[in-house]
Amino acid sequence: MLIIGIAGGTGSGKTTVVRKIIEKLPAGDVVLLPQDSYYKDSSHVPVEERQNINFDHPDAFDWELLSNHIAQLKRGESIEQPTYSYLTCTRQPETIHIEPRNVILVEGILALCDDTLRQMMDLKIFVDADPDDRLIRVIQRDMLERGRTAEAVMERYTRVLKPMHMQFIEPCKRYADLIVPEGGNNRVAIEILTMYIRKHITPDVPVANTCQP
Repeated sequence: MLIIGIAGGTGSGKTTVVRKIIEKLPAGDVVLLPQDSYYKDSSHVPVEERQNINFDHPDAFDWELLSNHIAQLKRGESIEQPTYSYLTCTRQPETIHIEPRNVILVEGILALCDDTLRQMMDLKIFVDADPDDRLIRVIQRDMLERGRTAEAVMERYTRVLKPMHMQFIEPCKRYADLIVPEGGNNRVAIEILTMYIRKHITPDVPVANTCQP
């Protein structure tokens, strides 16, 4: 089993990188554990106060549960992945049944932040992008998917996202085995990652050079 951590700032292109890697690998060989599924349950917090929760701070995540789930998968055990509602800021009663697979992708802004989690990873990746590009993507996403105005997104970016990125996310670069600039647009990096994964899950099968045009 190969455990791969993929971190990077909001809007850096992590999700695109993950999607393209999964598309290039055999169906059923990869399982994705989004770090967002492991936010701590905030149902005990009054509804009017939940909007003040800093979801870009390491304290917002249930690191112990995520580490335990990865350990279970490595032992060949299935897990029940939690689900989280961004509308209510609470963990939902529904779970997602996950069986062990050859490759486990752990993706999230702070996927490389926790030392215990890093020690379990075979490969650590940091997806990098220009801050202006990340801001544009965040504005587009939040306006389209979350009904926010551009002004509200920029205010939150300045007040929360940018300082949290500089304090916690950007320093994680030093833990990365590979830094991928330009996110999902970096075709060569994605091909190299795919070849690396294929080599480790099928070590006896020669890997073709898919970087050739």
